[in-house]
Amino acid sequence: MTGLPATVTHRVTGRQVHVDEPLRLGGAGRETAVAVQFLRECQSHGLRTHWEIAHEETPGGDAYDARILHHLPPPAERPGEPGELSEWRSSYAAFPTGMLYHRRGPDFITVMDRRERPASARFTLDHPDLLTAFGTVQEATALSELSAVQREAVDLLAAERLVLVADGWAVALPPRLHRWPVPCTGI
Repeated sequence: MTGLPATVTHRVTGRQVHVDEPLRLGGAGRETAVAVQFLRECQSHGLRTHWEIAHEETPGGDAYDARILHHLPPPAERPGEPGELSEWRSSYAAFPTGMLYHRRGPDFITVMDRRERPASARFTLDHPDLLTAFGTVQEATALSELSAVQREAVDLLAAERLVLVADGWAVALPPRLHRWPVPCTGI
């Protein structure tokens, strides 16, 4: 399937993705950012995703609040898992009623964030520096590769929980909504 990063080994069968190796979400920099990017792209393409979290870790650890990821497909259940993982599964909502997504327009991006129920937030990114930074961190990106202006923009996006920053790496969180569902008022 085109559009899925090749950085995570996986198999696609119909509309389902099976990740071949456990993903690490414990804040380990590049590995975490790449895993989040992969899960975000699966969500963006509306694929059911079967994956396991690395056995010895829980998402976030001390690096970030794991609830920031609850809009992404949750990991498969495992015996003796931390309560955070079962909480993730119970709070997860896939498209078309997704909890976090973005749409692109000419010279702007609109982000809908419903992760903190019952409240919701809508963001319009139209400043060139924010748009550039958001576009850059669609790919897992080392903070050291960003200019000072891009780093400031990423910090602003991270403060709004639209970008995950962990151990020197950043990645955008909202999946892109490619098509409005029918009826479009369902969102």
